[in-house]
Amino acid sequence: MPKQHLKWIYLCLLALVWGSSFILIKKGLVGLTALQVGSLRTVFAALFLLVIGFRSLKHIKGKQWKWIAFSGFFGTFFPAYLFSFAETEIDSAIVSILNSTTPLLSMLVGIALFEAAFVRKKFIGVMVGLAGTTALIWSGASVNPDQNYWYSLLVILASLFYGFNANVIKKHLQSLPALAITTGNFMVIAIPALVVLATTGFFSTEVLVAPEVPLSLFYIAILGVIGTGAALIVFNKLIQISDPVFSTSVTYLVPIVALSWGFLDGEKFTFIQILSGVIIIVGVLIVNSRKKIK
Repeated sequence: MPKQHLKWIYLCLLALVWGSSFILIKKGLVGLTALQVGSLRTVFAALFLLVIGFRSLKHIKGKQWKWIAFSGFFGTFFPAYLFSFAETEIDSAIVSILNSTTPLLSMLVGIALFEAAFVRKKFIGVMVGLAGTTALIWSGASVNPDQNYWYSLLVILASLFYGFNANVIKKHLQSLPALAITTGNFMVIAIPALVVLATTGFFSTEVLVAPEVPLSLFYIAILGVIGTGAALIVFNKLIQISDPVFSTSVTYLVPIVALSWGFLDGEKFTFIQILSGVIIIVGVLIVNSRKKIK
């Protein structure tokens, strides 16, 4: 299949999976703390990748491991905790919307630090998508005035980390199979995640026998295996066959799915959010159109 078609299939698949991740975090937080959710998400993904991708680690050369480690911490480890803490104060759908700043941040990081070319068309598309994101944030704040929007800074920071990660993969890990990159990421961060998990008291009898914990673990297991492990393999492949801005533009589509889950879970939803979602999609189309904008 041509890369031009394949990248759109990957983009839509990631939007569906990652759009569902935010509601899974929310459900996991019912019986677990933010640190436990972030750690368990990483551990479940690491176990999954250890089974299916251990042999792929042979492709990683010695000097590439520093970039694998960077990608693991900034592309997964830190964001996993930042998103979990953000959802303790902000609706899952709003967190997904704030994550839509990733393409803009990815582009700015690429221009500032990775010698990426400034493309006017992509900048216009990013700004259109960002306008839709701003409208979504504004409507969410008006509907939910009791939420602490200072926690939105955690999501912006996580999105900045994603921007760094996308550029690092494109520049330094382009030659590696996507499975090798993802498996290597989690081999590096699995032990730190277990250490954090142990400090939360998760392995105590009191926590393990709590009635809410089994169902929360089930949701986080799905999040770790499918929403993190499998999805990152697809994402890393997407970066390799496209570019960081296109790849991270998945975060413009993710809110559409996340808002739908939020609505089904009782989160408040308005017509302005629907309209804003349409604007976001238009921004994605502009970023990835082949026609030049004069």
